[in-house]
Amino acid sequence: MWTEELPVEATSADRTTEATGTAEVEISVAEMPAVVTGVAVTSAAVETSAAATGNHANNAKKERRAWCPPFSFYPFLMASLRIATRSSPLALWQARHVAGLMHPKLVEFIHVDTHGDRDQASALSTMGGFGVFTKAIQQALLDGEADIAVHSLKDLPTIPTPGVVLAAVPERGPTGDALVSQKWERFDRLPRGATVGTSSLRRRAMLANRRPDLKLVDLRGNVETRLRKLDEQNLDAIVLAEAGLVRLGLDHEIREILDPVWMLPAVGQGAIGIECREDDRATLAAVELISDYSTLQRVTAERAMLATLGGGCLVPIGATSSCLDGVLTLRGIVLSPDGIRKVSATHRGPADAPLALGQELAAMLLAEGAGDLLEIDS
Repeated sequence: MWTEELPVEATSADRTTEATGTAEVEISVAEMPAVVTGVAVTSAAVETSAAATGNHANNAKKERRAWCPPFSFYPFLMASLRIATRSSPLALWQARHVAGLMHPKLVEFIHVDTHGDRDQASALSTMGGFGVFTKAIQQALLDGEADIAVHSLKDLPTIPTPGVVLAAVPERGPTGDALVSQKWERFDRLPRGATVGTSSLRRRAMLANRRPDLKLVDLRGNVETRLRKLDEQNLDAIVLAEAGLVRLGLDHEIREILDPVWMLPAVGQGAIGIECREDDRATLAAVELISDYSTLQRVTAERAMLATLGGGCLVPIGATSSCLDGVLTLRGIVLSPDGIRKVSATHRGPADAPLALGQELAAMLLAEGAGDLLEIDS
């Protein structure tokens, strides 16, 4: 059992304490990832302001947690681990999940506010450039404030960041897009002219292609905020990532998983990407142990397709993949922003050559005219 000496007296999970310079945070077994549930939590969590160093330090804060890992043999047990993450409930779930997979004796969460978090008014498609949810987190990593950075892989640009490497991708979660509604049971039951909210340009384009009659409105905020806006704005429905709802225990809100034949997920959707500094060999070795090989093959092919097309999360591009008996199947789609035009293609090949497979599929899409649609977006 490992515990941490805290600046304030450790207390049980069902009460909080205030002290000068620190703020105690409630923690319960239910908050921990599945891999460590059932283990007694022996210390409370403490949040403190990060030291004002680095360009983004004013936007970062630290959260310490200590727990006793389950009794099992670990091939690698780190003494401590600092994880840079966004502060949303979903981002923290993902960071805690990674911590649970790695079993450090002590874990410290570095909360980072990104450009996408600070600007909740603008549509993502107008915020310009890549990495609106990842750049600040990567900078915390490069500044030495964290050992690893945890991202929703779909938010992570395919353009490499110097000094940082995508070290691991754990087993992927569900990849679908979920319809949430208080009024209608299924997508095909939505009345003509129904109002549907989404923050994704990809989802807007695919919804418009499927149902040109729908009124599509931009919907920003974390998962809980968007669920609240569903009621506050009297929307007919909203579309969210299935993985986020499941991970937050909100899957009861799902009315329907939209058919991936026409609603293709974002590249990397449902997957968690873990980055670390490329010169940190010890952390690289530890992180690589939790990567899922099949997931890594699939997302490598998807991201290779995206990189070759030159698109990102601000472009209406979708992909779905599967790996069976050593064969990787990848389907990609590119749409015009208004959803009127689309180009899709499917490609299969050896699962041990995902990079080439993704690049070849992108070439097929470009040969069918996808380049013209990408130029429309730019």
